[in-house]
Amino acid sequence: MIVTPEFILLSLVVVTALAFDFTNGFHDTANAMATSIATKALSPKAAVALSAILNLIGAFLSVEVALTVTNAVIRIQNPDGTPRADLVADGGHTLLLILMAGLAGAIIWNILTWLWGLPSSSSHALFGGMVGATVASLGWGGVKWIGDGTKLDGVIGKVVLPALISPAVALVVAFIGTRLVFWITAKIARRYQEAGFRWGQIGTSSLLSLSHGTNDAQKTMGVVTLALIAGGFVDPVQHEIPLWVKFACALAIASGTYIGGWRIIRTMGKGLVEVLSPQGMAAESASAAVILTSSQLGFALSTTHVSTGSIIGSGLGRKGATVRWSVATKMVLAWLITLPSAGLIAAGLWWIGYLVGPGAGDWIVFSLMCLAALYMWWHSKRDPVGHHNVNDDWDSGRTKPKPNPKPKVPVSGGVG
Repeated sequence: MIVTPEFILLSLVVVTALAFDFTNGFHDTANAMATSIATKALSPKAAVALSAILNLIGAFLSVEVALTVTNAVIRIQNPDGTPRADLVADGGHTLLLILMAGLAGAIIWNILTWLWGLPSSSSHALFGGMVGATVASLGWGGVKWIGDGTKLDGVIGKVVLPALISPAVALVVAFIGTRLVFWITAKIARRYQEAGFRWGQIGTSSLLSLSHGTNDAQKTMGVVTLALIAGGFVDPVQHEIPLWVKFACALAIASGTYIGGWRIIRTMGKGLVEVLSPQGMAAESASAAVILTSSQLGFALSTTHVSTGSIIGSGLGRKGATVRWSVATKMVLAWLITLPSAGLIAAGLWWIGYLVGPGAGDWIVFSLMCLAALYMWWHSKRDPVGHHNVNDDWDSGRTKPKPNPKPKVPVSGGVG
């Protein structure tokens, strides 16, 4: 087989897509497990291991819309999921560079928000990256802003409206659920409350992990399959995702989940509000109810937005609880800038790849992404957060290891 620049780019796209899936896993672990870890319903290591297994299983449960997931916001595919002919006329390089830059922009934004400990939507980062790369390549007409009016589609329907509505709905549901839980169990001793609801939390957090694997792994499967179609390695008529793609994407998101996005877990579990086990179960139940109901109605949601809204609602629902609105405000700001930030990064990377040209330009885009990821990982070592300190008191600032005190050297006195 002749190794062409397009084949090299296809290989880089597949690796980058799996890397995004990995960051999606560790970035979103907190959505399902933050409250269970905070209330000690599960130990930190057991929580991420359980979440990883359920993400792995969930990735195989549904792949029905995988091939058309990117078509919701950008115009690079036909209605049946096959790539546009004009984008693969050059051996697929035009389409592959869009996918490469879009994925790289999403990865850089995911790792940056992880470094800051801010839960932002990996789905919105992916959509933002694809939008930015598409605008750079095809112009503003390459983006589907509002769809055709027959259903919620485009950037407005898939990104903007869910980002505004879903946290508010989850907040209200969790608020009501938390009030009801504490009212019903008011005469039960606190220690029995905690013990019983911790078992319930294991069930609700498991349901969230399973739904996350079902929803989020599809996106990467669709991007990889689209790239393989563009490269001529998959028959576009079959409309099937290759088995190895399913396994690779499932393992990538599960591996990322097992690594544990401890910085974001800490923010959601300890930074927003001090969570008791009845609150945790109410928040997780509210998230599961909103996500599953919306899936049945065909309404796209960010699990990050829903989970955060539920945790805030559980804090408002418990008398005496304090919501840290400064932390919540930072989260909301991160949500607002996720799509444009990932888009700008992706657009910049696309221009670099385009100006340098096929071959060298592709490697430069990939290398810049890797260098940015490695730098942020290295920077995170200055303030490590892991399973050993994820549950430390938020206000004490005890996430940094305490330096060993220098021994005092006795001063010896002279003989007068």
